[in-house]
Parts: sequence; C-alpha cells; structure tokens
Amino acid sequence: MLKAIQENQPIGIIRLSEMMSVPQHKVRYSLRILEQEGLIKPSPDGAMTTERLHDFLDYLKSVLDMMSATVQDLRKSLG
Repeated sequence: MLKAIQENQPIGIIRLSEMMSVPQHKVRYSLRILEQEGLIKPSPDGAMTTERLHDFLDYLKSVLDMMSATVQDLRKSLG
C-alpha cells in the first residue's frame, strides 16, 4: 500500500481500494495505521507520504537483508 501511495500521491481511499482490489474499510484501517506511524499524512486531495518514509524503507531493507542471511545460514546448516 505504501508503494501505491508513494507512486500515486495524493490518493484517496476509493482510488486506493480500486487500484489494489481491497475493500475500502481495509484501506481506511491501513491508512490510519500508516498515519499513526508517521509514514503518511492526510491532505485535502488524499494520502501523501512523509519524510519518514525514506528512513523506514532503509530500515525495512536492512531487516530483510538480515532475514535473508539467516535463511541462507539455515540452508547451509541443513546440508
């Protein structure tokens, strides 16, 4: 959902719902969570990403890299 917001901002609930084939109530809930985390902000034209998004995505990439390394280690240990 963050990628859809980032690529189409500002974007409203109805358009996000249609683009992602997700019910509006689920989009609304997701937007509320993302706003609480400071990753998006509301505007008169719809949701927009905040400056915090870049740092969050960098953090997410590092976590995924660590998970990937852990999976590789587990594969090696299985022989």
